[in-house]
Amino acid sequence: MLKPTPAAPVDRDVFHLDEADGHGSHSSPVLLGFWIYLMSDALIFASLFATYGVLSSSFAGGPSQREIFELPLVALNTAILLVSSITYGFAMLAMDKGRVRTVQAWLAVTALLGISFVSVELYEFGKLIHEGATPQRSGFLSGFFTLVGTHGLHVSVGILWIGIMLVQVGRFGLNTINKRRLMCLSMFWHFLDVIWIGVFTFVYLLGMLR
Repeated sequence: MLKPTPAAPVDRDVFHLDEADGHGSHSSPVLLGFWIYLMSDALIFASLFATYGVLSSSFAGGPSQREIFELPLVALNTAILLVSSITYGFAMLAMDKGRVRTVQAWLAVTALLGISFVSVELYEFGKLIHEGATPQRSGFLSGFFTLVGTHGLHVSVGILWIGIMLVQVGRFGLNTINKRRLMCLSMFWHFLDVIWIGVFTFVYLLGMLR
């Protein structure tokens, strides 16, 4: 006759680990949803790029790209944004290692670089408007301000998001929800870098070659 097998002892640590994994599995729909949002945002930028492409030679007697663009300043701004992507990458590496303070430090550096980028962009806009190159001046300037301004608005939202995450990570640490939020923010920030490379190439570089 077979002896009854004693029930295996309940391992509470294993139970909690399985529970945590269960929550992690729910992050996939969130990330998928965020990918869909990014694709919709990409369509908006594609429309703005196409609009600018149509209007880029409509000067209506106003200034052309060669007369108003300061390529060294834009190149500096491009470098600032690209470096901010690297610093955010360091924040993600620190997140994987569970280092809360290091994550916060790299997020703060990324936010400062983002603020620098927006500040330079606002300086450029202010200088153009002071010289009379306003969005109402020509179709080219309308397309330019709309495309570049929309990107700048996205960067500003990203900076605000980083500020919120600094508070969230400070209060709750690197829990599953905050890790998922940091991942979404990472996708958003790198997406803005890709869009800006398109702006720098299509608007500024090709504009100077006209």
